[in-house]
Amino acid sequence: MNASALLHLLQFSSPSLPIGAYSYSQGLEAALESGLVRDEASARGWIVEALHQVVARFEGPVLWRLLQAFDRVDTDAVQLWTERFLAARDTAEFRAETVQMGYSLGKLLAELKLPRPELLALLQTMPEVPLPTALACAAVALDVPHDAALLGMLFSWAENQVLVCVKSVPLGQVAGQRLLLSLRPAIEEAAHTAQTLADDELSNWSPGLSLLSMRHEVQYSRLYRS
Repeated sequence: MNASALLHLLQFSSPSLPIGAYSYSQGLEAALESGLVRDEASARGWIVEALHQVVARFEGPVLWRLLQAFDRVDTDAVQLWTERFLAARDTAEFRAETVQMGYSLGKLLAELKLPRPELLALLQTMPEVPLPTALACAAVALDVPHDAALLGMLFSWAENQVLVCVKSVPLGQVAGQRLLLSLRPAIEEAAHTAQTLADDELSNWSPGLSLLSMRHEVQYSRLYRS
């Protein structure tokens, strides 16, 4: 990867990207409330399980397909995988999360006036834009290699989960960095899985996570929006 593409990837994988990712825990806060996550070991177990069973088998593969669709400027494919991703959000919080961040990123892309305006025009034709669709548009417009963009998304997801644990378990900063470093093999494996699954192998079947998300919607005390 050339320096320009790497810098673009770092920018759009950064937790300082103003799309509100820090305000979501993706079900982790409910797991903390129920006692499923309570220390460094259980935090790592939760993150690895979610990475392999959900992100690597659905979010990652959908992003991978959207990257290819934007690269071909294939309107039908972009719309297909956007609609499938939105349909797969099985709780109100999970759907609101991806739509809010996708909208925020899409608005940011328009204000930054990125190259390849035809890609932004394609993005703007859709009534609702989930986060993977906006991320794919940004990566292709900035010539970020597909495999690097996928790794960037997976790392960003993992980093956000670790930050939730640092603030809410709570874990110390060193423990958080140790946890994040230990996730490297799992992130690499998740990227490989996301690139190799066939369409009929994609699945976000995770009833336990769905139930926790629904419980979080009525949880008495919350720091996060999901």
